[in-house]
Amino acid sequence: MDFLHTFDMPGRWYTELFEVATGQNGYVTTDDARDLGATVQVLVDMRRHGQLDRVAHGLYRFPAFPTGPRDELMQATLWPRRLGVISHDSALDLWDVCDVNPARIHVTVPKAARIRRAAPPLYVVHVRDLDPADVTRFEGIPVVTPLRAILDGIERHLDNRLIDQAIDAARRRGLITGDEIETLAAAR
Repeated sequence: MDFLHTFDMPGRWYTELFEVATGQNGYVTTDDARDLGATVQVLVDMRRHGQLDRVAHGLYRFPAFPTGPRDELMQATLWPRRLGVISHDSALDLWDVCDVNPARIHVTVPKAARIRRAAPPLYVVHVRDLDPADVTRFEGIPVVTPLRAILDGIERHLDNRLIDQAIDAARRRGLITGDEIETLAAAR
């Protein structure tokens, strides 16, 4: 039996956390571990054994998952206790409906989130209780719908040319309906 312990064989926690990470682009949080009944020490031990990389406070990544251009967006949704949703300019950019180029990642959290630690400088945190119909996933990343993203742009007084471009592109690609176009016209 001691012979088996000399190898770092993945066990129950590895398997269960890996399954969670599959739906989160390779990432797991301390909250994910707790939800499974594991302690934070499990993540620390897995990191020590090379099974996880520590990305940030309370955020780990399985190196078996390839890194990608949207990793920062997924991290932003997981940072506030897995309550974040990509929104505003970042959602418009993710949906690729206009030429907006956000310098920071916009993430919306619910009012009840009560985040105690300061947001990383890369994030612009918006507080709003989103209707479940306003939230979807884009390649596994929680994001507001194109309609909600455009409404957010209108509310933030994003340049009208970008709003027009977003509405036109979303309409052409079937991301918004005729009724939603009317909703956007009324919001302007």
